[in-house]
Amino acid sequence: MASTPKPPDGDNDRTPDRTSPYPVEEIAAAWQRERPGTPVSSIGIVTPLWRLAKLLGDDRRRVLARAGVDTATLDLLSVLRRGGPPYTLSTRELSRRSLITAGAISQRVARAEREGLVARRPGEGRPRTVLVELTPAGHDLVESTVDQVLGREAELLQSLDPAQQEQLTGLLRLLLQDVQHRLGDDRITHVGEG
Repeated sequence: MASTPKPPDGDNDRTPDRTSPYPVEEIAAAWQRERPGTPVSSIGIVTPLWRLAKLLGDDRRRVLARAGVDTATLDLLSVLRRGGPPYTLSTRELSRRSLITAGAISQRVARAEREGLVARRPGEGRPRTVLVELTPAGHDLVESTVDQVLGREAELLQSLDPAQQEQLTGLLRLLLQDVQHRLGDDRITHVGEG
């Protein structure tokens, strides 16, 4: 019976380790093997963050689809609801709190108004000010939906105990602030949006 020839020394390293419990380590090791000296320390942080953002974003969209609302509309309704009574803000303030452009807020408000979730009216004292108010239907929708979304996300974080969640919250805040500062960009958008 003929024996299988052994690959030349070093070629054994080219076979990916399919048993690794954490593929990020495989990615870093492969870059180190193929390009010694390549800085790989970020891979263990950035790659999981991107994967988590995708997984969490996809799961949130599924929860919202079941609830019959899209992410942009829930964001608008949530900003109004968090503002407290009388659940009314100017379009300028909505744009500032949502961290999106005035044009994007205008589109969101128009869509939510067509669905009866908000009402627009002119502001007093300033001719160009437009106020947006949460309607009873919008209030009911955000009340029922926010518990579904935040409850689901809390469920997904259960593998971390409260102390770990608090520690991660602090580290992510520091990282986000520093990256925003380094990039000169304090906008927060949905993953993949510019």
